[in-house]
Amino acid sequence: MSVFQEDLFYSREHTWVRVDGNIATVGISDYAQEQLGDIYSVELPEPDRDVEQDEAFGSIESSKSVAELISPVSGEVISVNEDIEDDTSVINSDPYGSGWLIMVELRDLDELNNLLDAEEYRDYVGEEAGEEE
Repeated sequence: MSVFQEDLFYSREHTWVRVDGNIATVGISDYAQEQLGDIYSVELPEPDRDVEQDEAFGSIESSKSVAELISPVSGEVISVNEDIEDDTSVINSDPYGSGWLIMVELRDLDELNNLLDAEEYRDYVGEEAGEEE
């Protein structure tokens, strides 16, 4: 069963955001990694590249599919998790911790209002999966 961490914002594209000041750490949700299965590779942007909310910033390949990674926020990529390049399995085992993908310097904090809290995301995932919780 998926874990929904209360201190995060979530996108409808199954990415999460942890905000510290104007820095956002971004990763994929536990639900997303469950749906993808074993993750084989991740393509991430270089630091200093701009990302836009609701636009692709990379891709992820798993045992089930290849999917675009959609940014939940806009800003400049300031860091990329290089550890996952050597061991993508950490995304499956710890999606909210050491399995983070990128850090972004936020351009517009108001964009966070477009995201879901844990309860809203849990409901969204339940509807998407055709379940009632």
